[in-house]
Amino acid sequence: MATTEENPVLTPRQIITAMSGLVVAMLLAQLDNMIVAPALPTIVGDLGGLNHLSWVVTGYILASAVATPIWGKLGDLFGHKYTFMSAIVLFLLGSALCGLAQNMGQLVFFRAFQGLGAGGLIVGIMSVLGILVPPRDRGKYMGIMMAVMPVAMIGGPLVGGFITDHVSWRWNFYVNLPLGGIALFVIWSTLHLTHEARRTEKVVIDWWGISVLTTWIVSLVLAITWGGTEYPWGSWQINTLFAVAAVGLVVFVLIERKAVEPVIGLHLFGSKNFTLATVIGFVAGFGMFGTITFLPQFQQFVQGQSATNSGLLLMPMMLALMATSIGGGQYISRTGRYKAFPVVGTVLLGIGLYLFSTMTVDTGTGRSALFMIVMGLGLGCLMQTTNLVAQNSVELRDLGAGTGTFTFVRTLGGSIGVAILGTIYTHHLTQSLTESVGKTPDLGGGSVASLTPAALKDAPADFIAAFRHAVVAGTHQIFLWAAVLTIVAFLISWFIKEVPLRGSAPVVADAGSEVDDLV
Repeated sequence: MATTEENPVLTPRQIITAMSGLVVAMLLAQLDNMIVAPALPTIVGDLGGLNHLSWVVTGYILASAVATPIWGKLGDLFGHKYTFMSAIVLFLLGSALCGLAQNMGQLVFFRAFQGLGAGGLIVGIMSVLGILVPPRDRGKYMGIMMAVMPVAMIGGPLVGGFITDHVSWRWNFYVNLPLGGIALFVIWSTLHLTHEARRTEKVVIDWWGISVLTTWIVSLVLAITWGGTEYPWGSWQINTLFAVAAVGLVVFVLIERKAVEPVIGLHLFGSKNFTLATVIGFVAGFGMFGTITFLPQFQQFVQGQSATNSGLLLMPMMLALMATSIGGGQYISRTGRYKAFPVVGTVLLGIGLYLFSTMTVDTGTGRSALFMIVMGLGLGCLMQTTNLVAQNSVELRDLGAGTGTFTFVRTLGGSIGVAILGTIYTHHLTQSLTESVGKTPDLGGGSVASLTPAALKDAPADFIAAFRHAVVAGTHQIFLWAAVLTIVAFLISWFIKEVPLRGSAPVVADAGSEVDDLV
């Protein structure tokens, strides 16, 4: 059996020194999505294929989702430091390949490869932080980590937009390489986890579980993404994918029940708090990735903003998220109380998404900025709090697996969210455009699928107006559906059990005890 000794108490200076590498890695993880987001219209237009827009994001998120619980489990088995560094190396290799992509198929494939490495970044950061810092103090240190995320989210779109407008979208991927090199060096030289629990028995990897997990997730997302676009709903292709996903999920559960070291331990869901926090995390991922992916479409095509400016316009949401994360972390550390955060957070998230659904072709940047502030406050209440609840609902020996499972479900929410919202967006955009103009005018040999914001400016005036209304029709639907989903999360948040956080390392529960008492 694994050792389950408690962590020695570290001084704040020791913790900050050890966290320095985590901060750089967090910056690396968050910058990638933020840099790419404002460049998506140009990337898709350059390589061709509006129908594949969601897959540039979905392929990355999907691979990241599949890899996340695997990296978490590998960290528990082999040690978190070098597992974490391996994930960074894989991520950097994928970044270089994305920059070399020559067509949409290659870009989607390389983004998926990059996502395999990305799956180990966030779970590695949160697992190491869970080892370094006791539960009662973890809130304020997680607040520091969450503050890095908005900084990356603010700087990322600005950098990504500037690179897209003035250099080339390919450098949005190449920029990861020097930053990743710094992260590897800092982690190698400063992070010393001499006190993390070690496995003393022979390591057994759940290969069957990993294979079946990958199969049913990929089948599910493909079915949602292709349904109504590549193939009609109810077609044998879509029905087969759904059937494979359903059977795969059942087989996966059966495998995990008997596995010696399950990649996703089903016993984790024996904790009510862990289950509830994970479901709320799913909804937060759904709303966050949907907004980041499709809001630039509205900003650039309807509001006429450049890629650089569309990144800058995300600042209100990121600043609100940062302020709430830091303030919330300090409050939780002082009081040990946290239940109000998921309740209030789901309300604000739902309101923010609904407000986005009310945007029209006349909505100015000032009004949309107010909507972003509301949503940013909601995400700030949810992101770190749900992770904290999930981490402290598991035993220390399962910290990596628990963190990985939580992050996996949240990332899966983003993946499914982008896939579903992408399908809704494309359907309503195409339908609205067809109803307005009947057919697409000659755009110099191009098509709607390869339309960029720059190319739209040269289109006939009546087509520009019709296309902007079509974009509004698409964004209205996706934000409205996302807002409806938050109602479920709001109801669930009331059932979280609030137990004061302890001021020392996580107490390992006895076998069969209720691990909610660890929170």
